Amino acid sequence: MSDLESGPARDATVEPDGARWALIFVRDLRHPPAKVWAALTDPGRLDQWAPFAAARDLSVTGDTTLAMVDGPDRTDLPATVRRADAPEVLEYTWGDDLLRWELEPIPEGTRLTLRHVFEHRDEVPMFAAGWHLCAAVLTRLLDGHPVGVIRGRDAMSHGWETLRDAYAKELAR
Repeated sequence: MSDLESGPARDATVEPDGARWALIFVRDLRHPPAKVWAALTDPGRLDQWAPFAAARDLSVTGDTTLAMVDGPDRTDLPATVRRADAPEVLEYTWGDDLLRWELEPIPEGTRLTLRHVFEHRDEVPMFAAGWHLCAAVLTRLLDGHPVGVIRGRDAMSHGWETLRDAYAKELAR
């Protein structure tokens, strides 16, 4: 187990998006947009914090594969990078979901906003808890104190269930 302190559930909202749902997840990072952009697009960096491994650099539009990784298990999902406007907006599909990352410069660094669009409202707490842990790992990576990727079953030993329950209360209908 790492020394990751992910903090309490916070800075997340959910709203309808047509017939689907959108989780809006916000984090302020103490790094410039270009550094955050590299962590969002470079496969080597993504593999250190994201819930998936990318088959290629995500800073180029077009089709690719994002593999969900859970210990030794890998599930390849089709993805299409639809928009890659460095270092401001990155948007891609991940299976049936849509992820849109917006990077806004702020005096302290970057405000990172994720809009994750998906089908089932009851998945909100699970996605929020997962992105919460990913954001905590990303923060440590950007700060130069990596703790190693935490995804899949490994998240259970890092407070995922507690975060899921907290987001379920915080984001209740």
